[in-house]
Amino acid sequence: MSDILDKMVQDSSTKSDQLDKLDDYKLDKISRLANEASSLQEDVERLEDELKNFKKAYYRVTDELLPEALEELNLQKFTLNDGSEISVKPVYAASIPKDRRAEAYDWLREHGDGDIIKNNVTVTFGKGEDQDAQAFLLMCGDQGLTPQQIEKIEAMTLKAWLREKVEAGLPIPLELFGAFISQRATIKRKRSK
Repeated sequence: MSDILDKMVQDSSTKSDQLDKLDDYKLDKISRLANEASSLQEDVERLEDELKNFKKAYYRVTDELLPEALEELNLQKFTLNDGSEISVKPVYAASIPKDRRAEAYDWLREHGDGDIIKNNVTVTFGKGEDQDAQAFLLMCGDQGLTPQQIEKIEAMTLKAWLREKVEAGLPIPLELFGAFISQRATIKRKRSK
């Protein structure tokens, strides 16, 4: 009987050692993977910073240096020996400052361009106020409810509006609309046959 008990104790200690080793191996694997993830995260952050620097350099060439060089020669387009074409085109950007939004919207309405403003009016009804919502749809405000109004202009709409007005030669208060106009050189590579 003693042999059987000794064997059982020995078997259980062997299994316990195996479990400890298994747990150590799994923990080691987790540790290695965590270190690998950390290293990869550092690489991603470094490459993102590097990409930002490349983009800054690229835009400096396309938005400043090339347009200036072509302007010095009084050129809008230039064709390279390989057939690639460099051209300069205007770039429009606008973003109305929050503190000047009401003033900008008033200016647009006064100058006949209020239709580019999206005007969302909503009323929120609480739980169990379904009948009030139906009455509101029919009577629109006679229930003493205060609607919420959100006005906004989509970024692409504002940009298109700006381009249209500037190209038509109409005066626009650029600062009011957080707008600027610049030049950008683009390069169209000649396609190989």
